[in-house]
Amino acid sequence: MKKGSRYEETGFVEGQHEPGSRRRVLRNLLGIKKKREIERVELREQLRATEELIDTYGSDHRFTSDDIRRIHRIWLAPVYAWAREYRKVNMTKGGFTFAAAAQIPRLMASYEKDLLRKYTPCRGKNTEEIVHALAVVHTE
Repeated sequence: MKKGSRYEETGFVEGQHEPGSRRRVLRNLLGIKKKREIERVELREQLRATEELIDTYGSDHRFTSDDIRRIHRIWLAPVYAWAREYRKVNMTKGGFTFAAAAQIPRLMASYEKDLLRKYTPCRGKNTEEIVHALAVVHTE
């Protein structure tokens, strides 16, 4: 990985930056080169996806790794060609190294079998238990 880069240099599109972005913006379907602009678009798409997904999953739904990939696709497919696919590049951000790309399919299967099965649907006897379940599922 190049010094100062968040993404490993590979032949994968998800590891490439938008030409003219000074390596600050990932290659995207919209040709956006400015970091603030891509952040606004990602947020707009997240809000759109949330509205779409609210009616998709009921309160009794137990989430799976396929659901997470579907949510990711609905959110980011208008922006990135790689949306819905498991990451193929290793990433760091702010000194934190994310899970190795080669391990993600195995880790997601384990996540589904353990934490998603245990904590979804998100229910509890009180607000504290629900908040705990949401925090565990989101943090992992």
